[in-house]
Amino acid sequence: LVPYRVYAVSSSLVLRSRRSLGVVPYTGDRAMGCLPSRPNNADSDELKKQKKVNREINRQIHQEKAKFRATHRLLLLGAGESGKSTIVKQMRIIHDSQERQEKDKGFSSDERRAKIPAIKSNVRDIICTLVEGISMLANPSVDFGGDSSRSRADYMRKIRLEREFDYSDEFYDHTQALWRDSGIQEAYKRSNEFQLLDSAAYFMGRLAAIRDASYLPSNEDILRCRVITQGIYETKFEVNRVTFYMFDVGGQRSERGKWIQCFTGITAIIFVVACSGYDTYLREDPSKLRLEEAIELFESIWLNRWLQNTSVILFLNKEDLLREKIDAGMSKIEKYFSSYADYTITGSQVYEDMKEKLDPGESSEVHRAKLWFVEQFMQISWSDEDEEDGHRQCYPHFTTAIDTSNIKRVFNDCKHIITTLHLEQMGLL
Repeated sequence: LVPYRVYAVSSSLVLRSRRSLGVVPYTGDRAMGCLPSRPNNADSDELKKQKKVNREINRQIHQEKAKFRATHRLLLLGAGESGKSTIVKQMRIIHDSQERQEKDKGFSSDERRAKIPAIKSNVRDIICTLVEGISMLANPSVDFGGDSSRSRADYMRKIRLEREFDYSDEFYDHTQALWRDSGIQEAYKRSNEFQLLDSAAYFMGRLAAIRDASYLPSNEDILRCRVITQGIYETKFEVNRVTFYMFDVGGQRSERGKWIQCFTGITAIIFVVACSGYDTYLREDPSKLRLEEAIELFESIWLNRWLQNTSVILFLNKEDLLREKIDAGMSKIEKYFSSYADYTITGSQVYEDMKEKLDPGESSEVHRAKLWFVEQFMQISWSDEDEEDGHRQCYPHFTTAIDTSNIKRVFNDCKHIITTLHLEQMGLL
């Protein structure tokens, strides 16, 4: 008997011998419902190519999934001027390539040169804001220390809004003289009553370096330089072979509509608060205290339905400026937040949780202020803990974003938290 193979094609059966029987093969029209028993060479090569492409696509998908699972994605949120972008800069400095010299870590020479216009713009904004601030202050009012300062102030008013401004020796001479003026110094002490950059005193002390023709910004110059963040910026860095992506978004009200684009697939939120802003009002809303805005914004993030499984690392930033204000005793917290007057740390759960993070060299009043700030945010996270499954939490830390050693220490403390959150999201804990 001659062995046969049976092929099922539609409702027809085609019988074909494996031996040559001298029978002319069937070459009928495919439209009749029959197909060749074997693909021709061209079809076979094409099929092999398709399979190869498919295997390559599957391999890439597998690799990307593995990378995704091994990557930590951190979303920086907070109101404007809270210090989010400064923290991103610190990540570049701290985790930059070990091949660079220490003084060059974080930013190349080209990147440093590119920052010069922004730094000089900050200097002009600072001195012009102080000049205008004098006219805004009342009860008591403030005036310049002499006629020469008034003429210099007129010069600043004239050049304040010039787009193509030449930072001449005349500008720097007027700036240095005005900074020494008694009226300007008094306005600086009351700068919470108008909008002044936090880095004012620092850049005024750097005028001699900034005006030099060979000036190249230092890491601290770049950290203190204020540039409004618009849009979404991604920064990648590695720590112990683990890849981190940090997403920085604009904190102004006009930018917050873009935040939702970043809510998917993140490991944790780092919410940044300028705790020194308890006595300062928003640029975009002069009737709203910055701390009040931060508390409301934190609550909206904590209760957002898209983030119900995402934990928050809370950075209470600018603790150095808070310490200066509290120790100086010039700006009382209870003047702006009445609940602070009766606040005590005795028996406080926040104190038990945070006492190891308090600096023993600080005054008891600074400790009291810090713990009060923490409690304003923790109360929000506690309010719905019965509805949570126990995985989402808020982890508070005190930070000074311009201090590299402080941010390095705090981030080292946070790495374990971030890794644990990541493992929970992957279902490994």
